[in-house]
Amino acid sequence: MSGRSSDEPTPAEPGPPHRTEPLDRPSPAAYRLPPAVRLAAAWSVAVILFITVGGLIVYALVALRAATVPLFLALLGTALLYPVMPWLVRRGLSRGLAAGLTCAVLVAAVFGVLAVLTNSLVHSAPQIAHSLQQAGDQIAERLGPLGDRIKYALSQSAGSGSSLVSSLADGVLSGLGLATQVITGSVLALALVFFFLRDGHRGDELVRSVLPDERADTVIACGLKAFAAMAGFMRGTTLIALIDATFITTGLLILDVPGAAGLGALVFLGAFVPFIGAFLSGTVAVLVALADGGLSRALWTLGVVLAVQMVEGNVLQPMIQSRTVELHPATIMIAVVAGSGVAGILGALLAVPLSAAGLGIINVLRSRPGPGGPSRGAGSAAGGAAADG
Repeated sequence: MSGRSSDEPTPAEPGPPHRTEPLDRPSPAAYRLPPAVRLAAAWSVAVILFITVGGLIVYALVALRAATVPLFLALLGTALLYPVMPWLVRRGLSRGLAAGLTCAVLVAAVFGVLAVLTNSLVHSAPQIAHSLQQAGDQIAERLGPLGDRIKYALSQSAGSGSSLVSSLADGVLSGLGLATQVITGSVLALALVFFFLRDGHRGDELVRSVLPDERADTVIACGLKAFAAMAGFMRGTTLIALIDATFITTGLLILDVPGAAGLGALVFLGAFVPFIGAFLSGTVAVLVALADGGLSRALWTLGVVLAVQMVEGNVLQPMIQSRTVELHPATIMIAVVAGSGVAGILGALLAVPLSAAGLGIINVLRSRPGPGGPSRGAGSAAGGAAADG
């Protein structure tokens, strides 16, 4: 008989799953906040952590500037000179000999440029200083009472020359220490340039020997993109500086502005600090022309400077640097000001190439597919093509 015996227990009716917590238990206080507030709090914590980590990294780089500055300068020099290596190797030279020859040419070129610039500035500095003083007096006279106050303040500061001389005498020892640091840093940077040029092609092997394949591809692509950005900045800026200095010096010679060679040297050096360097060097040229030839010559000089700067901004920059340094002008200005505030002139010089390299790394990381995505070879191939170019 198929009936169930009265001794067997009746199976329990299926019901809702057992809950370990009551349904009406209050949620934690954090979950009572609106979703927008929780999202804002999470982003605030992330931003604070990012700024803290970034500040610590910058502090470490500045504290170790005796090593980090030569390293960055060596990277910029290597980025500028690396295309010479394949040309020399194809002509039968070993990589060590090619790197040594390139470094020798670099030393000769640097000393030659410094000698020309120093000679121009030394011979032109008295004329430029005298003209700037005359221009300051003329501007002060036109400002009325405010100009009198400015002249009085300048005379008071000039009276403290003896204290300035004594302060400089007291700082001779520190000056010698600074000179020692500069020489040591230059030797270290030159040695790093040699090793980067000789062994730079082994970077892929080094990364792959340390990291897994997937991570190694990403690191290599980021390195190639950052290196291409720095190389584009150095080559483009050097070419633009030569063009600006040539045309502005020619214009100053035609206008018979005193110290034209020294002013051209200032323009060349200022071109490596975007916007600010060009503005300062152009202002000095206009003030010198104002003191020597009056308002008309100053206006002609201003026209020459503005014309060259317009050609640079509208023609040279898009043609030369737009393909490698993809930074908005506002970003460049902020980077230069921030870099000068952190590390002075060197910070202003290094700010733009480092920012361009950082942006290139971010673009590579954003374009890399996640796990299970399409092939990773395209990114590495693109980076390699950029480096070869």
